[in-house]
Amino acid sequence: MRKLVIALLVGISIVIPQLPPPASAHTPVILLESDTTPGAGPLLVDGTISFAVQASFMESGQKKAFRTVLKEGQELVVEYLIVDKKPENTFPNTKLPLLVITSPSGQVKTVELNERTNFYYPGLKTNFIYLARYKTTSEAGTYQFVVSSRERSSIVLGVGKKEIPGEVRRDRTILCFRINPVSC
Repeated sequence: MRKLVIALLVGISIVIPQLPPPASAHTPVILLESDTTPGAGPLLVDGTISFAVQASFMESGQKKAFRTVLKEGQELVVEYLIVDKKPENTFPNTKLPLLVITSPSGQVKTVELNERTNFYYPGLKTNFIYLARYKTTSEAGTYQFVVSSRERSSIVLGVGKKEIPGEVRRDRTILCFRINPVSC
């Protein structure tokens, strides 16, 4: 029995280093029912890091929100997507959730849904549809995002573009996402 365990451990130690490293991906963030204002929602600590923020709504009139921080001159990158499935992929843009971004100085930007571009994400084996892409040079400070539903639906917001693990804070709690788990 002992020889079998040793042989198994040796075999594992030979195979594991040959495995490819995990693929980079957006850090996932799921907006909760309690995330109704930017202050109540999660804080994406570095807005240049790639996050996939999922917002799901059960009915029209619901709000979900979050924040991210950028330094002056960094690029704010936001992508608005839906999974290519019913009912979302059949909705006209006027039935999909509204995204409003408020800059640190109070400038308000309603993101216009102005495209329908198919996108296959092999990491999730999922088809998505891009509905909007927004980029701007940032001010220093905290950007606020509020998503308001107009129907029962789900969307994904890609925020940031650096494909490295990101940090999310909720209620003064830090949630770290790392490819190789390490304590924060």
